[in-house]
Amino acid sequence: MFLKNKKYIIGGEKLMKYKVAFVCVGNSCRSQMAEGFAREYAGDILDVYSAGTDPSPEVKANAVKAMDEVGIDISDHYPKLLEEIPSELDILITMGCGVECPYIPCKFREDWGLDDPAGHPMEVFRETREIIDGKVKELIEKVKNDEI
Repeated sequence: MFLKNKKYIIGGEKLMKYKVAFVCVGNSCRSQMAEGFAREYAGDILDVYSAGTDPSPEVKANAVKAMDEVGIDISDHYPKLLEEIPSELDILITMGCGVECPYIPCKFREDWGLDDPAGHPMEVFRETREIIDGKVKELIEKVKNDEI
């Protein structure tokens, strides 16, 4: 696979990378973990972003630690505003924040309905991480199988 100009080549066919964003309120836990997994597993076929409707000052230390435990470094991530990601997306995933996101044009939208681990013990961050890991893998399979 050769990357050039945000395209990838499979069997001689050029395809555009999908733009995917993971959005929640604080952009400090769930969406950051999802971004980390998606970049790790599918950075060759996805342009990955995360953002929040009301970003926290920093990514939660336990989110960074939970991801580090599985070998993914998100220590350089920081919470971002929606205005800092592309205004049009292929895929928009919300984390289940109970907050309606402003309208962002996209081809596919899904809410994962995840509870926020912020303020809970480390074990809750690990449980949330494992759920997100599975959901990101399912999302990637949908993309690869042209289900999106």
